[in-house]
Amino acid sequence: MTRIVVIDNHGQFTHLEGRALRDAGVDTEILDNDTDPAEIDADGLVLSGGPSIDRVGRCADYLDLDVPVLGICLGMQFMAEELGGSTHSGEYGGYADVTVEILDDEDPLIGGLAPETRVWASHADEVDEVPEGFERTARSDVCEVEAMSDPDRGLYGVQWHPEVAHTAEGDAVFEAFETICENW
Repeated sequence: MTRIVVIDNHGQFTHLEGRALRDAGVDTEILDNDTDPAEIDADGLVLSGGPSIDRVGRCADYLDLDVPVLGICLGMQFMAEELGGSTHSGEYGGYADVTVEILDDEDPLIGGLAPETRVWASHADEVDEVPEGFERTARSDVCEVEAMSDPDRGLYGVQWHPEVAHTAEGDAVFEAFETICENW
């Protein structure tokens, strides 16, 4: 059974990420973002959303564990900044229902959602430049980088929250990530 650990970056939906993975039949556990990387036994990691990039604990160390990583909202923004991309404050701070255009129907994480999907997202902060090696894989009228992928390194990010009921095809995102982890 695939084991995917959710790293808790103090987000309000972190427990829902763990539940969505459990409901998909994944062995999962939620760990604090200060957990020693040597203690993490996983086939993949989810870096949860959260309130502040200043509170991501040891997330930088987790990127070196040689397992696929899915960054959600803050988790994606952290990956972008840590790996040489950049972020900025968005124009729309609150949560909203957004139509996302899938730009790469071959993307292993979100390609199956093409041509578009409805998501629940906060745009208080956004990625404006993806790091080297990443491709922008989704956009919306609100945000030019709704998702990014670097399949060669197993690194993926989505601006939206696939774990909440308001996101139309959130389960498909977690199922695709599980498949990525199984095949890593």
